[in-house]
Amino acid sequence: MLNLDFFEPNLLLKVELHVHLDTSLSYFYIKKRWPNITLADFNRLFIAQEPCVDLGDFLSKITAQIGILQTKKAIALAVDDLFHQLKQDNVIYAEIRFAPLLHTQQGLTANEVVECVLSAMKESSSHYKIEAGLILCTLRHFTEQQSIQTANLVMEYLNKGVVALDLAADEARYDLAQHINAFYSVKNAGGNVIAHAGEAKGAHSVIETIDKLSVSRIGHGVRSIEDIAAIEKIKQHNILLEVCPSCNIICNVYPSITEHPVNQLKQLGVKLSINTDARTVANTTLNKEYQLLHNVFNWHKNDFNQCNIDALKASFISDTSIKRRLIDQISYV
Repeated sequence: MLNLDFFEPNLLLKVELHVHLDTSLSYFYIKKRWPNITLADFNRLFIAQEPCVDLGDFLSKITAQIGILQTKKAIALAVDDLFHQLKQDNVIYAEIRFAPLLHTQQGLTANEVVECVLSAMKESSSHYKIEAGLILCTLRHFTEQQSIQTANLVMEYLNKGVVALDLAADEARYDLAQHINAFYSVKNAGGNVIAHAGEAKGAHSVIETIDKLSVSRIGHGVRSIEDIAAIEKIKQHNILLEVCPSCNIICNVYPSITEHPVNQLKQLGVKLSINTDARTVANTTLNKEYQLLHNVFNWHKNDFNQCNIDALKASFISDTSIKRRLIDQISYV
């Protein structure tokens, strides 16, 4: 008998707007660096085995990966490793992000770090046939000077592969004040700005981030479901939410996928994309995320295609012909 409910996520073309380079090192990557490591050791050291206490606890599990990515060779290989994972997920466009100031512990300058990633991305993009852009992150606990330094890197490498400034890390423990100047310097220079919000804090954090940072996309933003005013502001400003379901579960934002608001947000008309965020720590892929949403919320091809078209429209692809081509690819497959 024909299975009318057959769903194969790998057959869908995908867009990944929210994935961190320094949280996505595969077992095969780590095995090259530490040949004696076992899969069991990898799982114990790099994967969150159960929901974290909170976002701060989750972020503590990333330290080992950042410690590895302190040389040009290690960083370049990590870029290739991530592109290989993206190819396995049938991704046609990705925006990869990381905080360059975290990768200067062994003598690299922030400029060298950015240039290394851009060079590796260019090579991997050509090899794997995946269009890509690079987002540079400042972090909530950074000083104003560190945020401005990151913003200056964004402006220096705009139109050279860098596409935006992001604000990441622990929103529950640190406010926005020391980052506002950095964001407006990028905006005034014609650059794009986005930020994580509505993950470790509630809907008011989303509203504050939109009002104070003038962002065009929100990383996560799922707790906007707690206040209709936040939903209306997101829709009014045509903001896309970069939703990362499994990471929200592992960060203890929601106890299970059945209680995650991704389906409610979609039904309310909020534009969103589906992403992995931290592939290694959350032990996920885009294929897994799509299968999960299919199983729990009965999403099918049209639902995912619409998310990916919205993601492309909200992406920071500067070449309109490339953006149109990618949208057409999603639309007609």
